[in-house]
Amino acid sequence: MNWKKLGNVFCPIAINEWMHSHAANPVVDHLHDDLFRIYFSTRDADKRSSIAWVEIDINNPLAILNIAENPVLKPGLTGCFDDSGCSIGSIVRIGSMRYLFYMGWNLGVTVPWRNAIGLAISKDGGQTYERISLAPIMDRSDADPYTLSYPWVIHDNGEWRMWYGSNLTWGKAQADMYHMIKMATSLDGYQWQRDGKVVIEPDSSNEFAFARPCVIKIADGYRMWYAYRGSAYSIGYAESIDGQAWIRKDNEVGIATSAGQWDGECIEYPCVFDHKGVRYMLYCGNNYGQSGFGIAVMDNNEY
Repeated sequence: MNWKKLGNVFCPIAINEWMHSHAANPVVDHLHDDLFRIYFSTRDADKRSSIAWVEIDINNPLAILNIAENPVLKPGLTGCFDDSGCSIGSIVRIGSMRYLFYMGWNLGVTVPWRNAIGLAISKDGGQTYERISLAPIMDRSDADPYTLSYPWVIHDNGEWRMWYGSNLTWGKAQADMYHMIKMATSLDGYQWQRDGKVVIEPDSSNEFAFARPCVIKIADGYRMWYAYRGSAYSIGYAESIDGQAWIRKDNEVGIATSAGQWDGECIEYPCVFDHKGVRYMLYCGNNYGQSGFGIAVMDNNEY
């Protein structure tokens, strides 16, 4: 596959108090016709993250049509699992409802942070979202004793499937955290079962972090794009027949950094989607979304 980059879509710079910097972890929601809403995680001056959105016409994706006036979700109440920030993982649409799965985090003492997975629901077409609980739907457990991150969820033949990040270790250095992708299942989207098995295996000892999976189902199985890193983040790609056993094919991903550009140092946090027979990818560039997110289109309709 080969991706043609169309450009940098959105990068906030001190737009308001809560959207001071960053547009990370873009997630697409098709509104109607060629109109799309793109949700993302943004930060205030104290680096607390909220979830916001912009709207685009896919035919002219670099022209922003609308920007959220208020956050979709802002940091939770003091003492809750998301009081330091919330970052979007994915959105699932069931009828007129939207299920927003997100990562909530708070600062630690012995470790830099603690993450868990929360859920907010919209019953009005995405105009407003409400947390279903002040507590996470997935927290630390024997299967995930350290921390959890960025859930990607699909509703698949009556079953909910989630791919998410989980630390296997913590340490003093960033490379000691060893963050991998795992899988969980649910019958209702609220109660989740997991066994702690890593589903994307590292190819070398230099790879220590895998994050923000994006999974789509096709006729003959599943496809996953994800961010992985040694010295810097790149975008990886894997295929699976059943969604559980994956074969990495990073050499086929077809997208890399562009020297000297907004995505010249690293690329990460992919979101892949199809529209009218064309496959698109949203992704972030330098410094974990500080340079915003861009869009690419698959060349020659290869998929």
